[in-house]
Amino acid sequence: MAKTLNLEVVTPEKQVFSDEVQSIIVPAAEGYLGVLPNHAPLISGLKPGVVKYRQEGKTQLLAISGGFMEVSSNKVTILADTAERPEHIDIERARAARERAEKRLKERPPGLDVARAEFALQRAMARLRTAGLNG
Repeated sequence: MAKTLNLEVVTPEKQVFSDEVQSIIVPAAEGYLGVLPNHAPLISGLKPGVVKYRQEGKTQLLAISGGFMEVSSNKVTILADTAERPEHIDIERARAARERAEKRLKERPPGLDVARAEFALQRAMARLRTAGLNG
């Protein structure tokens, strides 16, 4: 029985991560989903949130803004729209994006694309949580 699985996180621009991990938790479309070695094959949509994975006994984080995940033969591939490690997150920019989205959702100006504003808020909060802040 395998003790690890390969995690690969890819965006349209680059490969963000590729290595062996012990477990993964992803923000699936219907809620967070855990993946352990020898998981059954699966394809799932992902929403903006935090990907948590355990590597060498330590929990690591990545902020993603949605995409898809495939699990097959002890390999998990995440095709994400964007993916950021904590050290690459601009905290002030993420805070400003959260504040803008919250303001727009509170004020509801005419013509507001509510889904887009909610997506922006989810993405900003995921980035802040990944950076170690409460979002």
